[in-house]
Amino acid sequence: MTPTATTIKSVRTAAMDDVPGVARVLGRAFCEDPLFRWLFPEPSLRMARSVRMSALMAGFGYVPRGHTSVFEAEEAGRRVVRGAALWAPPAGDGEGLAFTLRALPHLASLVGVNRLPEVLRYFAELKASAPEEPHWYLAVLGTDPAARGAGVGSRLLREGLAQADADGVPVYLETMNPANIGYYEKYDFRVMRAINDPGLPSTYCMLRPAV
Repeated sequence: MTPTATTIKSVRTAAMDDVPGVARVLGRAFCEDPLFRWLFPEPSLRMARSVRMSALMAGFGYVPRGHTSVFEAEEAGRRVVRGAALWAPPAGDGEGLAFTLRALPHLASLVGVNRLPEVLRYFAELKASAPEEPHWYLAVLGTDPAARGAGVGSRLLREGLAQADADGVPVYLETMNPANIGYYEKYDFRVMRAINDPGLPSTYCMLRPAV
């Protein structure tokens, strides 16, 4: 796909009005990611459910309780969100108890009631893998496929890393796509743990030390 020509307007903090744009971008970015393929195995439903899942994370969690950055571009005279990064600062939690209670009925409808315990166990294992020391957590970083190759993801990532460096704390993330490991290693992340439980997506927990 040919990248859409963009004029960078800003990387800024998202507001609740941005949630539909964030959900659209992340749903498109991660529709074929191993995690979303595991969560939503039916191909004909995956895109719509990926967008809804992204809306849950952004709207119920990271926009109001964590920190979400968006890359906004001007295209044909209008401003469009082309990338988003969902962060939790050291003192925040985008997926805390309030998020879980609010999102649970929606998650059950997306993955099915029968699969819900398995999905919750997996997410609990991810949460248990996080470092105990204060850190910034990069939950999701995604670029609209129409803007890939334009430096959207790297711009969002660098701004988040700069904030972590200013705070003097490490940065933690998980990726379920082994192809992403080399990308994050360029920014000094290293795999600290791999989760390879049968029946679950292979997951690589990565940490970038404090500067």
